[in-house]
Amino acid sequence: MSVPNEKKKYTAEEFYKLIPETNLKVELIDGKIVSDYPLEDLISGNTEKMLAGTTAVHQTIVGRLFSRFDNFILQNKGGCRTFISPFDVKIDEENTVRPDVMIICDQSKITDKKAFGAPDLVVEVTSSNRSDDYHRKLRLYKMNGVREYWIVDPSEERTIVYLFGETDHIVFYDFDKPIPVGIWDGRLEITIAELIGG
Repeated sequence: MSVPNEKKKYTAEEFYKLIPETNLKVELIDGKIVSDYPLEDLISGNTEKMLAGTTAVHQTIVGRLFSRFDNFILQNKGGCRTFISPFDVKIDEENTVRPDVMIICDQSKITDKKAFGAPDLVVEVTSSNRSDDYHRKLRLYKMNGVREYWIVDPSEERTIVYLFGETDHIVFYDFDKPIPVGIWDGRLEITIAELIGG
């Protein structure tokens, strides 16, 4: 296969044809292929030496958030489902992302291999892709119907929560402050410091 043209915009269909299935983080944002890995290797399938380069803190936050969200859904017999990366979400024809953690309440959006349309809640834990989380993904999620977006930033020890709706609401939480989950009207609160520490 040919190497992606940096100036060309790709559709989701072209993206899926170009990049074979992988557990590595590779996304399509605004028609551009975004990855921390050499695209030539992703395209050729030469990924055996590539490691998902996340930190222990990143993995702990993602895993425990998934667990807290999922337990809340199960205990309340809710209709939502929780997913973690690498599970694709095709937002539209120019955007396919792999959020760190997401909650989808509309079961019709979910297939065995991916979801179609905006999740209700998305959590991104910053790592090498900080700029994407703070800018491109923020705009993408806001414009495409995500109801709630968390940026968990271990280097700043804070979480920014965006509640998108008729009037956008932005709240900053230090890691030691409880965060009410907006899509559930605050019935679940999560303190990031507790996730990391215990």
